[in-house]
Amino acid sequence: MCLQAGPDERAAGSGLRGLAILMARMTKWLRQFGPLALGFSGLCLCSCTRQLGEPGFVPLFNGRSLEGWQHVGGPPDGYLVRDGAILCTARGRNLFTTRQFRDFVLRFEFKLEEGSNNGVGIRAPLEGDAAYQGMEIQILEETAALKGKWGPLRPEQFHGSIYGVAAARRGALRPPGQWNTEEILADGRHIRVRVNGRTVLDVDLGQVQDLEVLRKHPGLFREGGHIGFLGHGDPVAFRNIRIKELSRTHPPAKDGFQPLFNGRDLTGWRGWVDPREWAKMSETERAAAQARADALMRANWRVEDGVLVYRGKGFDNLCTARDYRNFELVCEWRIAPNSDSGIYLRGVPQVQIWDPFTPPVSGGREAGSGGLYNNQQHPARPRLRADRPVGEWNRFRILMLGDRVHVFLNDQLVVEDTPLENYWNRGQPLPEAGPIELQAHATPVWFRELWVRELPN
Repeated sequence: MCLQAGPDERAAGSGLRGLAILMARMTKWLRQFGPLALGFSGLCLCSCTRQLGEPGFVPLFNGRSLEGWQHVGGPPDGYLVRDGAILCTARGRNLFTTRQFRDFVLRFEFKLEEGSNNGVGIRAPLEGDAAYQGMEIQILEETAALKGKWGPLRPEQFHGSIYGVAAARRGALRPPGQWNTEEILADGRHIRVRVNGRTVLDVDLGQVQDLEVLRKHPGLFREGGHIGFLGHGDPVAFRNIRIKELSRTHPPAKDGFQPLFNGRDLTGWRGWVDPREWAKMSETERAAAQARADALMRANWRVEDGVLVYRGKGFDNLCTARDYRNFELVCEWRIAPNSDSGIYLRGVPQVQIWDPFTPPVSGGREAGSGGLYNNQQHPARPRLRADRPVGEWNRFRILMLGDRVHVFLNDQLVVEDTPLENYWNRGQPLPEAGPIELQAHATPVWFRELWVRELPN
């Protein structure tokens, strides 16, 4: 049993006064039950003082079993529990939490042998390589690394790094066979790693702007997922694993996004003119065509309770007034039964939106939203159906990287690093820039929370 704090102790807080009250209660308990309780009380004191020093943290590992954990991609004896620690065996691969986490502070202790290699997966799905589909915080014994056990390593492959993305400072590890402490903070786009009290990595993922890295690591944009140990059959021990979940309260603008929709009117938007017709027009004809398109936009696209709504019966898209090249787009949308819509990237159709639930479900609708509908030479369907029921809000996160696209629907990666084909001019490269467009398809559709973050060209 642990001496739980009563109302007086809780009121005293978690400082020295609260500890003094608990010590007084423990002394009274020892006098009542005798010296045989001394060893047990010492364990209680250790546990209680740890709780006092770490408010908000809860254990992820109970010290006795792998309850709350699951083996993925490896045998059930890949990780064992011994002497209050999780041990990666010679058959160890991935061991993930059954729960998922978004923003958190994770603390744990670990012990390496010479040449040990492992990793901590964060915001990871259970499928695929967590280093790319989520993020991997590298665990690597540096002595063997510097001796060349794994050949020449890039800076972002050493201990504490976001594997393949951001390099950590070296030199914080204790010698093999000794226990180390580590803390991983994941707060929105902010990732920080401390090893043995030293900050070895402190990075804003919004500053990672190498398009090739972003193409290879879509997991950088995943908002939540599992925590896990990513084994390679090397001996590594983990203990005292605990976590404190954080509430995400900051708006997208903190991460470098700008709003596309002000929630009040159609400022920043224009009506759609068919680009094939536009290419044939004189400047005078273009001005007249744009005026007609803007008038139709104002008639059919409306702002209702802070939400963009299409109420027309035609195909008059809503287009941003300016063009974009490479970007990250976030938006929320919902549809009515049998509605059909989409999002054009650089003026090219489209990331598909439609109803995959209302019968009859056919013609591709059964696959769900998020696919690159007009692709012919490359995949057009999403990898999985991630839509929420008709009438509920869905959330897209779309990355336009060169001619490649990632699409997350409700935090599920449904399109990965797939070329978007030029629908308007088959066989020609995708335009280098163009508007972001909300497709009208003669059915009602609602949009809100439209944000964009531009990336390097």
